[in-house]
Amino acid sequence: MPSFMEPFRIKAVEPIPFPSPDERHEALAIAGYNLFRVPARKITIDLLTDSGTAAMSAAQWAALMAGDESYAGANSFERFESVLRELTGFSEILPVHQGRAAERIVLGQLLGLGDISVSNTHFDSTRASVEAADAEALDLPVPSYAGILNPFGGDLDLDALAELLDGNSGSRVKCVVLTITNNANGGQPVSLLNIAGARRLCDRHGIPLFLDASRFAENAYLITQREAGYADSTPHEIARTMFDLADGCWASLKKDGLANIGGLIALRDAALASRCAEQVIAFEGFPTYGGLAGRDLEALAQGLLEVLEPEYLRYRAESARWFGEQLELAGLPVLQPTGCHAVYVDAGLLLEHVAPQALPATAFANELYLTGGIRVSELGTLVFGKPGHDGGPDLPAPRELVRFALPRRVYTASHLEYVVDVAEVVASKAAQLRGYRILRQGGAMRQFTAVLEPA
Repeated sequence: MPSFMEPFRIKAVEPIPFPSPDERHEALAIAGYNLFRVPARKITIDLLTDSGTAAMSAAQWAALMAGDESYAGANSFERFESVLRELTGFSEILPVHQGRAAERIVLGQLLGLGDISVSNTHFDSTRASVEAADAEALDLPVPSYAGILNPFGGDLDLDALAELLDGNSGSRVKCVVLTITNNANGGQPVSLLNIAGARRLCDRHGIPLFLDASRFAENAYLITQREAGYADSTPHEIARTMFDLADGCWASLKKDGLANIGGLIALRDAALASRCAEQVIAFEGFPTYGGLAGRDLEALAQGLLEVLEPEYLRYRAESARWFGEQLELAGLPVLQPTGCHAVYVDAGLLLEHVAPQALPATAFANELYLTGGIRVSELGTLVFGKPGHDGGPDLPAPRELVRFALPRRVYTASHLEYVVDVAEVVASKAAQLRGYRILRQGGAMRQFTAVLEPA
């Protein structure tokens, strides 16, 4: 049994579907073997994402009733703005409907043809926003070494960044983006030492530093647990220190905002904020609501206070650690150490007989669904690979990861024990699994709509 306890009690429940094996096989086939296309009513345990899937607290539900739905300058915006100014120290606060709108707006103002955005790892939507500006998304994650556990595996490779900035392409770099925590690289945190190092390099070359702060609270908590000198600091204090090192941030508040919709742009530069506000008006709504209802702003303001509670964050980290340990005992190659929002499994190591172009991460994820109705997300070649040149085979992703995301305050330990039992069954027959081929795909972020078939 786990050594932690959920720091909340359950006040409302909803039933869980239990589709039969035949129903699961039919649902997956109809969905084109793409778990994004399977309806939720056919899912037993849904670990597809931690985005927008949180259970709100009683205080958040109560805050909904205080929502001011005035079109401009609503009271709810003033509360939202006040909470975020105190939390981040940024003076310019713009709400948007979700994170990908925020990053598209900011990066669209920073980047142009031939420019470079550098990151510890751009996530799929961030990369799409960079490329939409005709710029290049360059990932410089900290190197990993076999057999060595890095407590801050989400860090940016500062030596590689310095070499880039001092080289011939240095003038093309227009921003550095640190994703905290690093979702595409195993959900690992970024250290304060690394953020400060990136700040110094950016200052030396006159380049702005931004945070993708969607999981800022989880990153702050892991710093208190893993980085020397911060054990006595609170997550709130660490969060403010991280923001103080940056020129601005954007965030999907569907993660550490503990709500089901919402995003954020927060900046120091009033001129940049003014240009972003024009884009908010054009595509999101008036800058004091940004595509959100007043009740959404109230729920987010409350959630941003609750998410920094140390007991909640301890439960979050311990849940992921315990879940990762159990999956390892079930025979799965788990990325260690775990972060907070998800546990990552390297399906490429489990399905060594399946070539990356045959999508081993997809094969493993689909088998979890067929065996036990569990939905997870692949972060392998379907997501981070690139279509081959002239119709050739896909260029593979660095790793064939499968992410078991943990919705906030939704599933209990017994739910995760069920997932472990199913994963153990799938691991026992890994040698029998076969890959998939892509029949139809879109452009950027093809994983959402692609149609596949068994290879």
